[in-house]
Amino acid sequence: MHSVDFFDTRIIEGTTTSIVLDNGKIEQISVNFTKGAAVRALKGGSWGFTSADGDFDVEKAIRAASELAVSMNDKSPKEKVKMQDIASPVVSNAPKVKKNPLDISLEEKVSNLKEFGKHAKKEGISSTSAVYSESSYKVMYTDSTGVEGEYDVVRTGFAISAVASREGLYQAGRESRFGVTGYEIFDKYNASELAEEAANSALQLLDAKPAKGGNMPVILDPELAGVFAHEAVGHASEADLVLEGSSVLENRIGESIASPLVTIIDDPTMHEYGYFPFDDEGSQTKKTTLIENGVLKSYLHSRETAAKLGGTPGHCRAQGHSRPIVRMSNTYIDNGNSKFEEMLEEIGNGMYLIGSRGGQVNTGEGVFQFNAEKGYLIEDGQLTTLIRDVSLSGKILEILNNVKMVGNDLKMNSGRCGKGGQLVPVTDGSPHLMISEAMVGGA
Repeated sequence: MHSVDFFDTRIIEGTTTSIVLDNGKIEQISVNFTKGAAVRALKGGSWGFTSADGDFDVEKAIRAASELAVSMNDKSPKEKVKMQDIASPVVSNAPKVKKNPLDISLEEKVSNLKEFGKHAKKEGISSTSAVYSESSYKVMYTDSTGVEGEYDVVRTGFAISAVASREGLYQAGRESRFGVTGYEIFDKYNASELAEEAANSALQLLDAKPAKGGNMPVILDPELAGVFAHEAVGHASEADLVLEGSSVLENRIGESIASPLVTIIDDPTMHEYGYFPFDDEGSQTKKTTLIENGVLKSYLHSRETAAKLGGTPGHCRAQGHSRPIVRMSNTYIDNGNSKFEEMLEEIGNGMYLIGSRGGQVNTGEGVFQFNAEKGYLIEDGQLTTLIRDVSLSGKILEILNNVKMVGNDLKMNSGRCGKGGQLVPVTDGSPHLMISEAMVGGA
């Protein structure tokens, strides 16, 4: 019936809710119920892909994807694709939700968000925003080899931003928390205090000094160091980019590429925002060590890249009903033994960079530039002047080798990662890092 080498189906159904407040007023409330399917079929080296929303006929979708794959393979044959064989995944140790967000009324959610947002409205703050989001999905996977699996996941979180202004100068502060959790996230984190912290950060930055650039020793806080782990190392470890020749880590498995103090891990099984018990190809997930004591140990793989390069699949993800591609999950630099105070004493003079406001990375050329939220000058081992509009840039491998101290205070931060036009929930993290030399500049 299906004249293809392989096919698989993902059926996803669930609900999403988002609430957006602008200066305490409701700007948007959306509640969406979704059900759909994504179907892939492989013939030779050609993939056919279809997706469907609402009521659908899975067999019809498989036939459509198969016809596309066969047609493309006939018209433009490519090198045959091999998929790594896997066993059906086992879902165990799944996160448990204590307060199902679906049991909380929309009115209560709006009321709570308004109350939290009020704490960001301080004197000198010109605007605030507060966002709440939740999703509850059931994911069902099957493929033509008999692999099948099913799991449920609930994600909940919030973000509060504040903008301070004075004489044409604008500065922003933001705090957010997201996780694989229910409405109990508001029991775990004090949203009112975080709103005040966002406002205080924005107000303090109005009096901060602009950054003076140059090469210098730096300490990265866990958030910025985590962004480095994700953007610079994690993306360069994605095997599809390696196969495209777009990674500075190509052909370096087994090589020492970083300070022996550096160990970087991606672990989808952690109960963080990037959790998934099996990936969108049905592969069981597990902790993957990318760099161990400075040595590159593994790339992140799909079933296709694992069969081609050798490795373990389990990192192929998709946004909704999109086609899955190689992605990260919960990526972090593992703890070391140093304390922050020891780093200050060791560095003497330099800069302490805090938080992240995005940036860019070229994994092929191995260069990056990230904007920090703020920084402090370090003079004689003491934090002194507050700095704004500051960035960190450099070459990935140089920075990895310039790590001289790794803290013992690992902290994770959640967000969304974009690749191939798709967004997926992820978490990144790190302890404090002391780097002997890095390029610091104005943002």
